[in-house]
Amino acid sequence: MKQKQNLTISEYELPVTVDQEAEGGFVARCEVWQDCYAQGDTLEEALNEISFVASSLIELYQEEDLPIPLKLKRTSKQTVPSMRFTFPLIVSG
Repeated sequence: MKQKQNLTISEYELPVTVDQEAEGGFVARCEVWQDCYAQGDTLEEALNEISFVASSLIELYQEEDLPIPLKLKRTSKQTVPSMRFTFPLIVSG
Protein backbone atom coordinates (compact mmCIF):
# COMPACT_ATOMS: atom_id res chain seq x y z
CA MET A 1 0.00 0.00 0.00
CA LYS A 2 1.32 3.44 -0.93
CA GLN A 3 1.88 5.95 1.83
CA LYS A 4 -0.04 9.18 1.39
CA GLN A 5 2.03 12.30 0.84
CA ASN A 6 1.40 15.59 2.63
CA LEU A 7 1.81 18.63 0.44
CA THR A 8 1.66 22.30 1.43
CA ILE A 9 1.56 24.91 -1.33
CA SER A 10 2.06 28.57 -0.40
CA GLU A 11 1.46 31.38 -2.90
CA TYR A 12 3.19 34.71 -2.29
CA GLU A 13 3.05 38.07 -4.05
CA LEU A 14 6.49 38.97 -5.42
CA PRO A 15 6.63 42.65 -6.46
CA VAL A 16 9.52 43.05 -8.91
CA THR A 17 11.18 45.98 -10.66
CA VAL A 18 13.28 45.20 -13.73
CA ASP A 19 15.88 47.60 -15.10
CA GLN A 20 17.75 47.26 -18.36
CA GLU A 21 21.47 47.83 -17.82
CA ALA A 22 23.40 50.23 -20.08
CA GLU A 23 25.96 47.53 -20.92
CA GLY A 24 23.20 45.01 -21.72
CA GLY A 25 21.24 42.57 -19.69
CA PHE A 26 18.54 43.05 -17.08
CA VAL A 27 18.48 43.29 -13.30
CA ALA A 28 15.34 42.25 -11.39
CA ARG A 29 14.84 43.39 -7.79
CA CYS A 30 12.09 42.64 -5.33
CA GLU A 31 10.70 45.92 -4.04
CA VAL A 32 10.12 44.64 -0.49
CA TRP A 33 12.95 42.12 -0.03
CA GLN A 34 16.47 43.48 -0.20
CA ASP A 35 18.03 39.99 -0.40
CA CYS A 36 15.94 39.05 -3.46
CA TYR A 37 17.50 40.15 -6.75
CA ALA A 38 18.78 38.54 -9.94
CA GLN A 39 20.15 39.35 -13.36
CA GLY A 40 19.93 37.88 -16.82
CA ASP A 41 20.95 38.51 -20.39
CA THR A 42 17.28 38.75 -21.37
CA LEU A 43 14.14 39.94 -19.59
CA GLU A 44 12.81 36.39 -19.50
CA GLU A 45 16.04 35.09 -17.98
CA ALA A 46 16.02 37.79 -15.27
CA LEU A 47 12.40 36.96 -14.36
CA ASN A 48 13.10 33.22 -14.26
CA GLU A 49 16.16 33.82 -12.09
CA ILE A 50 14.39 36.04 -9.56
CA SER A 51 11.61 33.44 -9.26
CA PHE A 52 14.23 30.81 -8.44
CA VAL A 53 16.01 33.15 -6.00
CA ALA A 54 12.74 33.97 -4.22
CA SER A 55 11.86 30.27 -3.86
CA SER A 56 15.31 29.49 -2.50
CA LEU A 57 15.20 32.40 -0.06
CA ILE A 58 11.77 31.34 1.21
CA GLU A 59 13.11 27.86 1.97
CA LEU A 60 16.18 29.32 3.69
CA TYR A 61 14.16 31.81 5.75
CA GLN A 62 11.78 29.04 6.82
CA GLU A 63 14.69 26.83 7.90
CA GLU A 64 16.20 29.71 9.89
CA ASP A 65 12.79 30.70 11.32
CA LEU A 66 13.07 34.21 9.84
CA PRO A 67 10.07 36.29 8.76
CA ILE A 68 9.43 36.24 5.01
CA PRO A 69 8.80 39.84 3.88
CA LEU A 70 6.31 38.91 1.15
CA LYS A 71 2.53 38.99 1.30
CA LEU A 72 1.17 35.46 1.60
CA LYS A 73 -1.84 35.15 -0.71
CA ARG A 74 -2.91 31.64 0.25
CA THR A 75 -1.75 28.30 1.57
CA SER A 76 -3.34 25.00 0.78
CA LYS A 77 -2.64 21.68 2.45
CA GLN A 78 -3.40 18.46 0.72
CA THR A 79 -2.96 14.80 1.43
CA VAL A 80 -2.57 12.97 -1.82
CA PRO A 81 -1.95 9.31 -2.60
CA SER A 82 0.71 10.34 -5.12
CA MET A 83 2.64 13.46 -6.07
CA ARG A 84 0.35 14.49 -8.91
CA PHE A 85 -0.71 18.14 -8.70
CA THR A 86 -0.95 21.37 -10.64
CA PHE A 87 0.70 24.64 -9.79
CA PRO A 88 0.78 28.11 -11.33
CA LEU A 89 3.50 28.56 -13.94
CA ILE A 90 4.12 32.03 -15.30
CA VAL A 91 5.88 32.25 -18.65
CA SER A 92 6.60 35.55 -20.32
CA GLY A 93 6.64 35.80 -24.08
